[in-house]
Amino acid sequence: MTTVPERHRFREWLEYREYSTAQMQQRAEAFYEDIRRRRTIRDFADRPVPRSIVETCIRAAASAPSGAHMQPWKFVAVSDAAIKRRIRVAAEEEERHFYEHRASNEWLAALAALGTNADKPFLEAAPWLIAIFEERWGRTPGGERRKHYYPTESVGIATGFLIAALHHAGLATLTHTPSPMKFLNEILGRPGNERPFLLLVTGYPAPAASVPELQRKPLEEVAEFL
Repeated sequence: MTTVPERHRFREWLEYREYSTAQMQQRAEAFYEDIRRRRTIRDFADRPVPRSIVETCIRAAASAPSGAHMQPWKFVAVSDAAIKRRIRVAAEEEERHFYEHRASNEWLAALAALGTNADKPFLEAAPWLIAIFEERWGRTPGGERRKHYYPTESVGIATGFLIAALHHAGLATLTHTPSPMKFLNEILGRPGNERPFLLLVTGYPAPAASVPELQRKPLEEVAEFL
């Protein structure tokens, strides 16, 4: 006979809220109108952001679904100037190598439209850097190694929740993925079972922050209804 673990026992879902069709449409449209304003920026103000806001947004991210409910994520939020400086130095070293040696001409051409280069001043200017790690495997309460299922997909979903939560709170974000990112394990003291997933930069946009003129694909190009 299979025993259901304590954390997997079931209860009635009392938190569900049902809305009328009209309310559902209004809520869907309101969310769309809000989230469509979200843009990735690279010009951040150095204005402080209270830790409590970042904590609440991370709580929202940690409510994401995950494979077998393993919750294979770690969020390391950094506001310390000295640590941000170390991250910037390490990231720019990897970025210079990328731009000078690893990136193909096609890749560089695609990035040119976004105005990116190896210099990453936003890693020090923004008040918060949130390093997101994927736990490739975990430990049982008894200390045994435990397999995680679909950790990359799970962490990707949680990251989307976090970006949406920060935007909803009134903050701007930038997803930064220097490659490789192993330096984050060393600087932030993370264990070997954690793989850096991405570095999320967040804060207020700088005055007159600019974004490239980009167009998102229309619905008919990204969705089909059968």
